[in-house]
Amino acid sequence: MARIVLNETSYHGAGCIAEIVGEVQRRGFKKAFVCSDPDLVKFGVTKKVLDVLDGAKLKYTLYSDIKPNPTIANVQNGVAACKKSGADYIIAIGGGSSMDTAKAIGIIMTNPEYADVRSLEGVAPTKNPCLPIIAVPTTAGTAAEVTINYVITDVEKQRKFVCVDVHDIPVVAVVDSDMMSTMPKSLAAATGMDALTHAIEGYITKAAWEMTDMFHLKAIEIIANNLRGAVGKDKTAMENMALAQYVAGMGFSNVGLGIVHSMAHALGAVYDTPHGVANAILLPTVMAYNADATGDKYRDIARAMGVKGTESMTQAEYRKAACDAVALLSKDVGIPQNLKGIVKEQDIEFLAQSAMDDACRPGNPKDPTKEDIIALYKSLL
Repeated sequence: MARIVLNETSYHGAGCIAEIVGEVQRRGFKKAFVCSDPDLVKFGVTKKVLDVLDGAKLKYTLYSDIKPNPTIANVQNGVAACKKSGADYIIAIGGGSSMDTAKAIGIIMTNPEYADVRSLEGVAPTKNPCLPIIAVPTTAGTAAEVTINYVITDVEKQRKFVCVDVHDIPVVAVVDSDMMSTMPKSLAAATGMDALTHAIEGYITKAAWEMTDMFHLKAIEIIANNLRGAVGKDKTAMENMALAQYVAGMGFSNVGLGIVHSMAHALGAVYDTPHGVANAILLPTVMAYNADATGDKYRDIARAMGVKGTESMTQAEYRKAACDAVALLSKDVGIPQNLKGIVKEQDIEFLAQSAMDDACRPGNPKDPTKEDIIALYKSLL
């Protein structure tokens, strides 16, 4: 048996944040708890949505105590603020950090027995759907607006934990490329490579099947054709990336990921490494490690990445071609090529154990040992 969980409704295209008003009115929502990170507030990105709410005289309270890798405290403070505000729905505006924080707040609002946040790790048996969320992504990468996952950082234990819960999916996703237009080039590159990692890991994960394969291959193709242009601020390419990352999310949210994400989560928790950057550095190396457990799937990945002549290649050739195409894209958009200057040798044991304990590991096509993960980290130093 397989299961697909998606948003009730999603809007796509420049300017579609205007549709929020109709959705709020149709659903009879009274007051929004707006979650957005401080930088987006500071640079006027959040204001684009607040202007829409103000124009329709819709009530809201703004909450922006959100770090790039959101913490247990960010969530708990948010729950207190949300209760105080009297809001009956949430609008999440931002990248993964704002949306992940909003999901955790929304879940605890309707399932207060999880107020410690830590108990939500893994597949938590929550009973009630979260406070309804309207999610407005501002990066073309995490797809948190269409996934049933969120990631919170436990500062005390120096680890990130992944929560998987069908009750946290936003009811409405508003994927407006205008909301992404102010991304700095480095963020466009990192979040775009995060989306590519979702698509590739989702395609080779153990639970992959025809329905999700369709999403993942299409996402790889769109990203390969558009990420370079999107980083260069080409408007059409940016719109295409907004779509591609959502399509990847429709897939991986329902089948899981692999050890690129497990290893990246460990780097984010210990060094605050931006998630997309960590994924992008790890992806080609982990792809090479996983290759012998992927059948002929790397031929499809190489083809979707735009590699010519895959039909006449040997298995070894198309596997190498897929890894090389991903490495080249990563390099072209300015991602660092190794973990030098990020990872300290003495931390590798701890990082590897964190990666082994991570909820994304079991989905990897190959079952790694802790020694395998140590060797992968070391190979990138």
